[in-house]
Amino acid sequence: MQLFIGGACAGKRTIVKTRFPSAVWWRLAPGQRLRECIDVMLPGTPFIIHGVLDWLSASIESDAGSDGWRAHWCDDLNELRFSANAQQVALVIIINDIGRGIVPMEHQKRRLRDLNGWFSQDAAECAEHVWYVRHGLIMPLSS
Repeated sequence: MQLFIGGACAGKRTIVKTRFPSAVWWRLAPGQRLRECIDVMLPGTPFIIHGVLDWLSASIESDAGSDGWRAHWCDDLNELRFSANAQQVALVIIINDIGRGIVPMEHQKRRLRDLNGWFSQDAAECAEHVWYVRHGLIMPLSS
């Protein structure tokens, strides 16, 4: 699994499209479990997951606590990674970096930043390669 992290309009999609021109792109839907993506993967075809921030935004109103969400997506990330390896699928997740700048006053916006940060950490822990993209330039964060 590879993870591409960067701010809005940093060039993440362009770089991923260049590296994986034949990929299937999947935008996460609000309330969808990550493991549902397994059914969409095609053997031997790169699979790109994006829309993580909007997906996380939908979970803010959920009754599930942060620990519950983390447990779900960690289990799902491991299932995705295992399934992708079994099917020889290059799995890529694109995540927006929203942890820089002024901390918002509104509770919901702070919670979104927390969820996004935790998801990024958990995804990075599962990833074989993590890339940071800024101004269309790419820097490896791990290998």
